[in-house]
Amino acid sequence: MNLLELSIAGAWELVPTIHRDDRGGFLESYRADELAEAIGHRFDLAQMNVSVSRRGVVRGVHYADVPPGQAKYVQCLRGSILDIVVDLRVGSPTFGAWEGVRLDDVARSAIYLSEGLGHAFVALEDDTTVAYLVSESYSPEREHGVSPLDPQLAIDFGLPRDELVLSAKDAEAPTIAEALAAGALPDYASTRAYVRSLGAR
Repeated sequence: MNLLELSIAGAWELVPTIHRDDRGGFLESYRADELAEAIGHRFDLAQMNVSVSRRGVVRGVHYADVPPGQAKYVQCLRGSILDIVVDLRVGSPTFGAWEGVRLDDVARSAIYLSEGLGHAFVALEDDTTVAYLVSESYSPEREHGVSPLDPQLAIDFGLPRDELVLSAKDAEAPTIAEALAAGALPDYASTRAYVRSLGAR
């Protein structure tokens, strides 16, 4: 598996080697040892989520309070998505930046994003199925979001605006400026310190 760090620190694309023959294909879609070597600590799996979405559905931008935050390992099992990592860590050199990576059922790549980063995706096909391995169980009081359509973020989902479908919760989420003013965003220095502490456990 090839691990490629993205332009936002704390996020990686994981590209597997697919072994194909006349029966089909085989790949390692997750390797705990290789991921731990890259991120500096073990990824503790607490929960696995699966979503099924029609074309144009946008989920996110979601993040969780740090500590403990919620690291995610995201794979597209069927169809295709544009997976989006957003740096919401106040004080980060890339605060407010985003990066998109296509995940699909052909290349079978995955995205890992560390605690404190925001996550979103748009389904590019009907019946797109996405699996998320997460480091902490769902806790609604610690879960937050910012608007995926925030002009300041200017995320390009690759589809016309009128084709994007959002939940009521995501549509009503604050802008990054509003979340910043409310003190709701994670702090870069304390988030990085918390992530470093995971390696000492």
